[in-house]
Amino acid sequence: MPVAGNWWRKALAFAGPGYLVAVGYMDPGNWATDVAGGSKFGYSLLSVILISNLMAILLQGLASKLGIVTGRDLAQACRDHYSRATVVSLWVLCEIAIAACDLAEVIGSAIGLNLLFGLPIPIGIGVTAFDVLVVLYLQHKGFRVIESLVVALIVTIAACFLFELIISRPDLAGVASGFLPHASTISRRDELYIAISILGATVMPHNLYLHSSIVQTRAYEETASGKRAAVRFAFWDSTLALTFALFINAAILVVSAATFHTSGHTEVAEIQDAYRLLSPLLGVTGASAVFALALLASGQNSTLTGTLAGQIVMEGFLDIRMRPALRRLITRAIAIVPAALTAIFFGESGTAKLLIFSQVILSLQLSFAAFPLVRFTSDRLKMGAFVNGPLLKTLSYTAAIVILALNAWLVVLVAKGGN
Repeated sequence: MPVAGNWWRKALAFAGPGYLVAVGYMDPGNWATDVAGGSKFGYSLLSVILISNLMAILLQGLASKLGIVTGRDLAQACRDHYSRATVVSLWVLCEIAIAACDLAEVIGSAIGLNLLFGLPIPIGIGVTAFDVLVVLYLQHKGFRVIESLVVALIVTIAACFLFELIISRPDLAGVASGFLPHASTISRRDELYIAISILGATVMPHNLYLHSSIVQTRAYEETASGKRAAVRFAFWDSTLALTFALFINAAILVVSAATFHTSGHTEVAEIQDAYRLLSPLLGVTGASAVFALALLASGQNSTLTGTLAGQIVMEGFLDIRMRPALRRLITRAIAIVPAALTAIFFGESGTAKLLIFSQVILSLQLSFAAFPLVRFTSDRLKMGAFVNGPLLKTLSYTAAIVILALNAWLVVLVAKGGN
């Protein structure tokens, strides 16, 4: 980050890591949950998207602060603080989350290839194995190249959904009321299940590890004032990027609600069904193709961050360095096997359910990253003058506890078999 210069120059120098993180908040898993939520419950789950995004802004801000102030990412901080058994357990849980995220990217990309080019989903799932070559090539070109590609894909997705929003003509009053919390969200199992999957798709645990590491790729003065400026610019970078993610996630749900829920198609829970119905219901040629293009862009975008997060987590927790190609192939193989088997034996319906279930898994893993993050950034011995103040500490622990409580309540409802 430039020592001298105006505010904009410094902000641009620090821009980028937030967008690498934000793409994980608009991946195919978000699409599946938002399409299902919008078609079945209308605009009511917009409040969950908003609250989840606010939690994401808070937690990602803490992650970037931890990395800048301590010079250690979240995985390394866990290794420094906890016993070996605890560290290994946290690593396993995080790897499960990464595999679940990769599963969503595999299925989403395969669906996008199927919708755009007619490629059978099982074959499309196999094709996704080769994206490792593209990711590794970009990694050799440096972070700025990856960040530029990520921003370009985000702009593509945003433009696609701006088009879809305009032609779907949503009820603005309904949209506004949807941002207000509804009691039914936590009292009905099926609605809570979708809400939890939205939470899992929005606040991804491995993104906290990723963000705390990649902010350290920026140059800043190793002084109190230099770190304070870096923390501030990192926060604005991630907040702006996550605002784009909020727009895209809300747009997917709004388009689904305006197109499917209002027309009585309340059981549209599969991306393929949404694709087939969009153009006929909206009466606009090309609406479905634009939808599929954005889906494919989101799947490829998220692949970039999944690869980086996997390497950071393994090195941070275990201090083990693995060749990026081997690491990526192992992660992708873990995701491809269940995705391919589900596509072959259960078809489109099975892949749609697996996509949403993968996001619930992500949400269940989130507490194991959120609580250590809040604890470390609230520890004066680790953070010094940058320790969380009373208000920030209260908000952070509240967010972590809410996430834990919602997940626990979902387990109770599923166990009881309620609706």
